Amino acid sequence: MKYLYIIQQAIIWIITIYWAYQIVISFCSLIKLKDKKLLINKDHKFMAIIPAHNEEVVIKNLVDSLQAQDYDKNLYDIYVIADNCTDDTARIAKEAGAIVYKRFDEEHKTKGYALNWFLQQKISENADYDAFCVFDADNIVDKNFLKNMNKKLCQGEDVVQGYRDIKNPTDSWVSSGYAIFYWMMNRFYHLARYNLGLSPLINGTGFMVRFDVIKPTGWNTQTLTEDIEFSLINIAKGRKLGWATDAIVYDEQPVGFTQSWSQRSRWTVGHLQCMKHYTKDLAKGVKDNKTLMNFDGLLYMFGIPMMIITLALLVVNTLLYLGEEMTFAELIWQFAKYGIATFIMPIIVSILIMKLDGRKIKPMIGGLLCYPLFLGSWILINIKCLIKPDTKWEKINHVRDVDISEVKVKIN
Repeated sequence: MKYLYIIQQAIIWIITIYWAYQIVISFCSLIKLKDKKLLINKDHKFMAIIPAHNEEVVIKNLVDSLQAQDYDKNLYDIYVIADNCTDDTARIAKEAGAIVYKRFDEEHKTKGYALNWFLQQKISENADYDAFCVFDADNIVDKNFLKNMNKKLCQGEDVVQGYRDIKNPTDSWVSSGYAIFYWMMNRFYHLARYNLGLSPLINGTGFMVRFDVIKPTGWNTQTLTEDIEFSLINIAKGRKLGWATDAIVYDEQPVGFTQSWSQRSRWTVGHLQCMKHYTKDLAKGVKDNKTLMNFDGLLYMFGIPMMIITLALLVVNTLLYLGEEMTFAELIWQFAKYGIATFIMPIIVSILIMKLDGRKIKPMIGGLLCYPLFLGSWILINIKCLIKPDTKWEKINHVRDVDISEVKVKIN
């Protein structure tokens, strides 16, 4: 039992240090910094790229919102990659004003493959663009998105994540769970790190990349989470990613639990793939660059291992109780601390974030109360994927036909 006690104390210290670091970083989201100076004054030329697989229900609203950008219409083009489509996505997108590229490849279906296929063509053409932005077909884009991303380019940023908001946060407890999760990530992960001079992460959609960044290799990703993978590749090389709170994209989230389970399983498997392929590169980046930014990128890889360590602590505490080294009351207190930190504190933090962001709490009461269920299911997903990872890609159906004129009314 002596060794179990030593293991217990070691785990407690590891968990304490890890979360103390995360909490200190999160507080930096409350710091209001002066805007960066412009290095140049230029209106850049953009590609707006939309990989789309059977998205006839939602594609027009996205193209319309991009057509309505408060930006010179001669300085951006809208491209839709109709990827293995069997519906009217291509026709509807073209009629809405997009340039459509049709792609058919049954063996390589993920967004990463579609992006690489398209961008390699633009690289070979030596296309006259300064940067590109990537959107999911279910998105709706704020009219100032390109203008604000242009500002980031003028400030010297190369890769920038926009603010990912949710267009259906109150549809169900599942979509509410996603909304709360992304609002927390936006403030306590991305903004906090950007304020501190660390690196946010590319977050799936609504991001911008300077075209020159990918010209040497293309969009060369291999995992199920091409966004995180692309982020880690750049962080390992010492490139700091940017964040644009005012470049807003509204995203549709799954309403049903089955679809959510499938999507989050894919994210977890992608995270595990990134751990396998890039932990060594990130560690090398820490050694070569010797920056906190690189260390923080490496630490991102420890999310799932920290979950395992935390669950191991619960097992060790139980063994100490069975060995009569801990009273029943002490065991209950140890489990209670885990429950409070994992399921109760996130609700309190979520309410704080909604207050800071000026969001109405009343429409989200149901989602807030169910948020522990959303988080608990994610723990189960992580455990399941550790035991039996499934690398099969499954489409998430998007059905919310909401245009840009409606979205702000629905979420505020």
